[in-house]
Amino acid sequence: MAESYYRALGEESFESSIHTQGAWNEHEQHMAPVSGVLAHALQNCSPRQDMRLARISYDIFGVIPRGVFDVRTKILRPGRTIELLEAELIAGGRTAVRATAWRLARGATAEVAALEDTRMPGPDGLAEPRGMTQWPGDFIGSLDFRAVEGLRPGRGQVWVRTPYDMVEGAPANDLVRLVGLVDVANGVAARVPPGGDSYMFPNVDLQVHLHREPRGEWLGLDTRVTFGTDGIGLTSSVLHDVEGPFGRSEQILTVRRLGPQA
Repeated sequence: MAESYYRALGEESFESSIHTQGAWNEHEQHMAPVSGVLAHALQNCSPRQDMRLARISYDIFGVIPRGVFDVRTKILRPGRTIELLEAELIAGGRTAVRATAWRLARGATAEVAALEDTRMPGPDGLAEPRGMTQWPGDFIGSLDFRAVEGLRPGRGQVWVRTPYDMVEGAPANDLVRLVGLVDVANGVAARVPPGGDSYMFPNVDLQVHLHREPRGEWLGLDTRVTFGTDGIGLTSSVLHDVEGPFGRSEQILTVRRLGPQA
């Protein structure tokens, strides 16, 4: 368990390790590895070489308890060139997270390929951001961060990687590894420090759009954080690997003021 976030107990059952421990509640899993293990399940749902995952939409129904849980997958909308998949994480008899994913047919479009997002500087030679030490939980503690100069509350560019496998004994998969890191975007350029007498701002969803398949071990997050005036916020990121941008993510936030800690 020490070298992975999860151990498979069967085709649909998993056990989380301490490395999945969340930042808001020590008894729950962080959403980042949860999104990775669900991406792993979606990729293994009646896989087809002529198609790939293009969008994964995660809805978080509440606390995601650590320990043993089930993941159940199915095809909601089968098709020759377009399919809609679903994966549910079920713990303690309830659905904690539901993911739906569009799986689209591959095609030859190199002659019209184009990109508008600006490539961010690579991770080599960058320093670790001091702000990440504010976050508790073993998941954040398991990660290696590097920050591009100019990181500030609400805006910044950060690289992140992990030394751990997503599922013990499962072949390494770049998409699963990097999607399993995307949720940390909500903490890399936080507008206010977490905990204490400040605010909490957990996300209730995670939307990941992939215009190409990611590669490598480093995930780059070019992130902007917006807080509205009525308790709702948004974390938006352009996703990078060392070859450049490969997609985008969005997280809607519930922003709540915390009182003094007893």
